[in-house]
Amino acid sequence: MSAESATYPAAGRPDRGKPILPNGVLGMLVFIFTEIMFFSGLISAHTIVKSQAAGQMWPPYGQPRLPIEETALNSLALLVSGIVLVFTWFTFKRDPNQARIPLLLSIILGSIFVGFQGAEWVALLAEGLTMQSSSYGGFFYLIVGSHGIHAVGALAALMWTYDRLNKDVLRSTQLATVSAFWYFVVLVWPILYWQVYL
Repeated sequence: MSAESATYPAAGRPDRGKPILPNGVLGMLVFIFTEIMFFSGLISAHTIVKSQAAGQMWPPYGQPRLPIEETALNSLALLVSGIVLVFTWFTFKRDPNQARIPLLLSIILGSIFVGFQGAEWVALLAEGLTMQSSSYGGFFYLIVGSHGIHAVGALAALMWTYDRLNKDVLRSTQLATVSAFWYFVVLVWPILYWQVYL
């Protein structure tokens, strides 16, 4: 065996070894990092505007108050869906067929969160809170709406993984990639809730 054949595989390229992270997961982590920057910018702008209103009412006079308690209860559904998705991952590694129920439960809990957030928006719009009514309303819809778009996208991805799981073609890297996105949606929400609602 020559030195060249010992160093390089048959294709003539160096053997790179197994990657630390699958490409899909790495790509998702890069995306999540940019989204953290995006939400950090929104929260910073909200904090600056809110601090400039010091001495004035916040929320402004005549604007409806946000449903703090109801949203806290709704937030629980989102947090539990993230916990259930962790169990889904470990179940999938042992037996993919057993992962269907926890994955479906995670999707249902996430859908409950999105549905109640939509109902909250309808109620607040009816009470006069709009993007044009005040900076309070503008920031509420911008920050919470941005999270809502991410939640709907992540839910669609979870439904895609559920469909692939039912067809017995779901790979663990695909589940890991989508799960990372859902964990981001779940974990960023308490920060947004604290900043916007409290």
